[in-house]
Amino acid sequence: MQINVSTSEETEAILGRLSNRFSLASKNILMRVAFSYSLSRGQKLLLKDLADAKGNPYKEVTVVGKYRSYYVALICQHYGIYKTDLDIPKYFKLHIDDGLRLLDKLFAESATYGFSDFLLEYTERGIDSLEQVNVNNEPILYDERIRHLKISDKGYFEGALKLRVGQDLNTNDPIYTVLNDTNVHNNAHVAVAGESGSGKTQFALDLLRQFVEVSGGAVNFIYLDFKGLKKDDVAGMKPFFERTQTTFIDAPQVPFPLNPMSFIDNVNEKNKIMGINKLVDIITHYSNIGKNQQQTLRDATKDVFQGLKGGAYPSFGDIYGRVMDIEGNKASTLKEILESLSELDLFAASVDPKNSIFNQNYYLSLSGDLPNAVRFTAVFLIINYIYNNFMNMENTPVNDKLQGVRYVLLIDEAHVIFKDRKSQDLLEKILREIRSKGVSVVLLSQGIEEFNQPSFDFSSMCETAFLMNIKDKTNSKMMLKFLGMSDKEGTILARNMEKIQKGQAVSNLKEFKKGELFEMGQFWKNV
Repeated sequence: MQINVSTSEETEAILGRLSNRFSLASKNILMRVAFSYSLSRGQKLLLKDLADAKGNPYKEVTVVGKYRSYYVALICQHYGIYKTDLDIPKYFKLHIDDGLRLLDKLFAESATYGFSDFLLEYTERGIDSLEQVNVNNEPILYDERIRHLKISDKGYFEGALKLRVGQDLNTNDPIYTVLNDTNVHNNAHVAVAGESGSGKTQFALDLLRQFVEVSGGAVNFIYLDFKGLKKDDVAGMKPFFERTQTTFIDAPQVPFPLNPMSFIDNVNEKNKIMGINKLVDIITHYSNIGKNQQQTLRDATKDVFQGLKGGAYPSFGDIYGRVMDIEGNKASTLKEILESLSELDLFAASVDPKNSIFNQNYYLSLSGDLPNAVRFTAVFLIINYIYNNFMNMENTPVNDKLQGVRYVLLIDEAHVIFKDRKSQDLLEKILREIRSKGVSVVLLSQGIEEFNQPSFDFSSMCETAFLMNIKDKTNSKMMLKFLGMSDKEGTILARNMEKIQKGQAVSNLKEFKKGELFEMGQFWKNV
């Protein structure tokens, strides 16, 4: 099988244009760069989208030179195919054509951006990605001897969690769903997509209200607000806080009542090292510190834990002080992030283990004024703490097809928090594993493309999806994928999305007509 490629008429013109602009004697360099650039974006291109072959034909020696095996391996790895697959030359053409169009657009937008600038920038990005730490997303499972000391087991609601999600526009009949009915739903996870002002937040608040009230307070929740509430918004949220008995945490004005290091097993030495390594991995990744500072952080954390007795846990201030001892007064990113985590008092220094956050409702508002590195580090420390604790609890039972429900983890602005591959890997693990513990994950995002990542389709892991008004209502293929609907149902979906108004949605609810508009529940209507 020869890898001979004929460019399209469009991309052959791009090849000539870019070759002349950058004085490249041979087009093969541009073709290989275009191929690599397209492949690096992580998208799987479709053979049905193959462009015409009206450009020029190029033989294998031009396309891949003497590095045939390396290029073929990249295609095989990306598409999960074997090296003898007859479609491999077609994939080469797809990515060469795609890469040339991308390069043409990139260089057209900046007259001063040169080919060498591009190579330097993307080579550096590749090196950085190779050096990034691999965050270990596995939970730390506690020794039976200390499990009862570390985990205040969370009770659960055993009945039918019947939630009113809206009403039929034609009949005004209420629309209900029972998320924990395993005969109807595979899980209780929910994905909600809607632009700002669509009514998404009010719908989420009403869901949380019902989780609490229908369960008689047995189900608790945490609302992670990554963008933070402004002062005027806090006043408007007061009825929700009072109705659901929710504690509002305005970080960093008020510390969150947990020590994110308390997931570490400080009795079993092997587990302690694993826990410290995981803590270091999280801080390293989300604050972008280098290898040397990563080792400094690991050494400092071990030293601080070593000096504590009686099962106590350190604060970030303790670790910061030890890093200061090791590094002295020289400036570093590590010291900057630890100083922020300790001085801002984002977390409580000490917490009574019997006073579990899981038996209360919290709204955590992370101020947008916080440095991004601090916000990302803090939110993933909290998510890791929640995930680790529930993974150490027993599965909730299933009686008469109803699974017990303990808790709701609601993540607002999910598209911002889970924007990179490692973060997405953690979310995938949570969605897969935490459902058996009776935890419902609710993801809110402004659009649908954030749910459908090249590496994983998150909406497929959320059994129930609600699509409200979004900016890109013409992308029927993406909308169908988000809702798990077939191409045949595309016409009705497109028609309804054209008519959609604020506070309305279409859904894949099994208890309602797929793709049909309905009025969504809104908290302000139930105050």
